[in-house]
Amino acid sequence: MENKNPMLRLWELGENQHSGLIKAIFLSIVGVIFGMIPYFAASKIIIGLLNSNLTKSEIIFWCTLSITGYFLKAILYNLSLSFSHKATFTILKNVREKVLFKLPNLPLGTILDTSSGKIKQIIVDQIESMEVPLAHLLPEMTANVFGPLLILIYLFIIDWKMALLSLVSIPLGFSFMSAVMKNYPQKYAEAVETSQYMNNTVVEYFNGIEVIKAFNQGKSSYSKFIDSVKANASFYYNWMKECQLPMSLSKTIVPTTMITILPIGWIMYINGSLSIESFITTIMLSLGITGPLLAAMDFVDSLAKVGTIIDSVDSILLAEEQEHSNVPVKFSSMDIKLDNVSFGYNEDTEILHNISLDIKEGSKNAFVGPSGSGKSTIAKLIAGFWDVSKGNISIGGHDLNNVPLEQIYDQVAFVSQDNYLFDESILENIRMGNLNASDEDVIKVSKLSGCDKFINKLENGYNTIVGNGGTHLSGGERQRISIARAMLKNSPIVILDEATAYIDPENEDIVQKSISNLVKGKTVITIAHRMSTIVDSDKIFVVSDGVIKNSGTHEELLNSDELYKSMWFAHINAKDGEEND
Repeated sequence: MENKNPMLRLWELGENQHSGLIKAIFLSIVGVIFGMIPYFAASKIIIGLLNSNLTKSEIIFWCTLSITGYFLKAILYNLSLSFSHKATFTILKNVREKVLFKLPNLPLGTILDTSSGKIKQIIVDQIESMEVPLAHLLPEMTANVFGPLLILIYLFIIDWKMALLSLVSIPLGFSFMSAVMKNYPQKYAEAVETSQYMNNTVVEYFNGIEVIKAFNQGKSSYSKFIDSVKANASFYYNWMKECQLPMSLSKTIVPTTMITILPIGWIMYINGSLSIESFITTIMLSLGITGPLLAAMDFVDSLAKVGTIIDSVDSILLAEEQEHSNVPVKFSSMDIKLDNVSFGYNEDTEILHNISLDIKEGSKNAFVGPSGSGKSTIAKLIAGFWDVSKGNISIGGHDLNNVPLEQIYDQVAFVSQDNYLFDESILENIRMGNLNASDEDVIKVSKLSGCDKFINKLENGYNTIVGNGGTHLSGGERQRISIARAMLKNSPIVILDEATAYIDPENEDIVQKSISNLVKGKTVITIAHRMSTIVDSDKIFVVSDGVIKNSGTHEELLNSDELYKSMWFAHINAKDGEEND
């Protein structure tokens, strides 16, 4: 990942809103310039009074000009903020959309390795925190630095000695601030990490509330939750406490330009090396330097945060995507082929080792093997959730790397034991399989998947809101809805990853019939913990330690493979035990 200047990267993210931000910067600069007019006017009035040559009309002129400058500054400032905020909120919307569109293109492992608390903080909190740098820092800090610079140039024209004297307090004051800012990026990064830990703990606490109650671990779990909140608060308290004294000294010392200008300027005036006009003008304009600079100081905090914010956002935006062609292909068949496929979720650990297998179109296939052997990993590679490290996977003779991801997803319906339901109606959750489906289409597949009866018994029927993750429904009901959703998708390849894991015995027959309806005429891959569900498969692949140990029909494997034989009899004995109970 290329390291760019954070502000340049922030500007780059602005894309089509540059014109609005430039207008905001320009208006803000002009506004600051108009804001200097009262200082010029005041110096002219004081000089005129000292020289006793100021007329009433001149006083009215300078007062009117001063008021006009003040109001023009206020008007231009508000116009500047209007342009900058319109541009900024559009940019924030675009960045959030980029992040959300980016996530589906990342390997599933990248998503799973990132906590939901961290992703939430990036999408909601950290992108939101870009509002200050974009809407305020760019226009206001630029203007508040540019305005004093113009005054300083003018002061050097009047008298270079007095110009230098007007600057003495500024570097001294900023030196205290620099002591704080030196470690600011590191401190802010630690603050983000602390907040992320708190967010993760909060999410974990609420997601695991059922387990916490079931095992009576409320006290210990709540203590972890409280400790994370207190740690977050304690970090910010101690950090702010460290910053309080130097920041207070900085803001106190910077405006004290009069400490040097008044005594030394008076001595220079008495000695005849400085005119009264230059003396008064320097006094007034030096006051106009520190005001904008103090306003600019308020944005140093935001400026220091920019690097960490941009790094967090770019951790998603610039993350490595799955590399696939954008040109759709034409499938002549749904034959699936794995050729010497090796894969690991991390570079250090390889899970699959030189896997080769063939799956014919329209056939029923199954992967069996011990837990952690690599069965689900093979299925997810076929579904396009990851790209293989070595070897290749093809569907219909097309290497998956040469097929657009969207087209791969269209070919595969993936039903797992943990299919997620959104906090919407049952109707809309099933319609996720095909957003163009009518209500009648949804009801039709619901009947085929055995959902219709239990749905109609609910108070609001198909309009029942299922809750976050489907928590208002039982595991078996959620599973049948996910099968209906896959059925509505009508993809030629169906992958069932432990799809009957949550089904109770009395509903197993209903679910098996719904699965039969789902897979009719499809290329089927089943990963099952219930061996009886895969005995009629055309081919069963025995997976162990990341390799294909054997393959064949149920009868062939019973006669030739000891691992399969042991798994089958373990299943039969367990089933007999259940029946005896």
